[in-house]
Amino acid sequence: MKVLMFGWEFPPHILGGLGTASYGITAGLAKQPDMQITFCIPKPWGDEDKSFMNIIGLSETPIVWRDVDYDYVKQRLGNKMSPEQYYALRDHIYADFSYRQTNDLGCIEFSGRYPDNLHDEINNYSIVAGVIARQQEYDIIHAHDWLTYPAGIHAKHVSGKPLVIHVHATDFDRSRGNVNPTVYSIEKDGMDHADCIMCVSELTRQTVINHYHQNPAKCIAMHNAVYPLSEEIQQIVAQRKPARERKEKVVTFLGRITMQKGPEYFVEAASLVLQRTRNIRFCMAGSGDMLNAMIELAAQRGIADRFHFPGFMKGKQVYEAFRDSDVYVMPSVSEPFGISPLEAMQCGVPSIISHQSGCAEILDKCIKTDYWDINAMADAMYSICANEGLYTYLQEEGKKEVDQITWEKVGQRIYNIYSQILVNYNH
Repeated sequence: MKVLMFGWEFPPHILGGLGTASYGITAGLAKQPDMQITFCIPKPWGDEDKSFMNIIGLSETPIVWRDVDYDYVKQRLGNKMSPEQYYALRDHIYADFSYRQTNDLGCIEFSGRYPDNLHDEINNYSIVAGVIARQQEYDIIHAHDWLTYPAGIHAKHVSGKPLVIHVHATDFDRSRGNVNPTVYSIEKDGMDHADCIMCVSELTRQTVINHYHQNPAKCIAMHNAVYPLSEEIQQIVAQRKPARERKEKVVTFLGRITMQKGPEYFVEAASLVLQRTRNIRFCMAGSGDMLNAMIELAAQRGIADRFHFPGFMKGKQVYEAFRDSDVYVMPSVSEPFGISPLEAMQCGVPSIISHQSGCAEILDKCIKTDYWDINAMADAMYSICANEGLYTYLQEEGKKEVDQITWEKVGQRIYNIYSQILVNYNH
């Protein structure tokens, strides 16, 4: 079975949970029998793990014919794409795009991030995807997140193959209900054209059914998972000092510091905890449009001396932060899934999550509170820090629980759904 996937980010160059999930889903799928995956991203860097699938960069896919020789293409594309692949794609340019701005290889440059001109990039992505959709062989199309839905629709129109879209979040989650009509219409269009809509939680599935008016029969909850820790990460986590030897406890928030993630509830709960004890420190890692407001709020509450704002973390830094933490908190207002608590629990960090998160549907060995209930959140933070029995229980049982939540199981479920779709589609 061959699947053509469209994504926006892929490790090691990731900006959020979408990249992590894309890796897990593809790695889990690749373990299924006879599965061939081609994964398209706007801008590969060349150091992605290509051991289990083919990666095509849209920034290396030509839309304007350029007469370039083999050695030049090889030198220009390096380890991102083979010249053979470039020429095969060049043979499938389907319209005159000479009026578009392209480089010496006839390709559009992508930032591979989330730039201010994001809508231009999404449109360009869909145009370039048309070349790939005409050149590749595949049985099914799978588009991740709204940025790639137009590309998925284009590929479906070109090939007549079934389209699966993967809803990692909706604009209702990102905006606390203050929805951007352009984004909404792109999301809805993708859903309307999809043969199957995979949602990262039942919470998200209900949003898709109720706010985007989709048929419940084609919406499926497909929870995320975690990848086993690499040896390098295990060594980092193993350097953790036993709880008794840690003079001060550390409570950590790790994520984008934006409205959706509920950072102000973390600061307010911390303020309540610090009225009871002063030997707990709080770490708010991440960047976002509310970072300065949170620094100011901590100062207003008189707790700035107990707060640390290290900025955006990625890769190893995340696990170093988990190693140094006694409690992990995710107070999200609207979290479609939320992989970070699973990663924290995997490292043996007791976790507190909001009921308003998709991962709360599959996690039991953690403490759940409503995001707005700062008293309950403060009680949970304090109790885990003060009560060694509770700390040890959540640490050990939490790790056992998430070790069972694997991407391989997710890959198996997705593979089975692909098979079902193809049976229905071919009859």
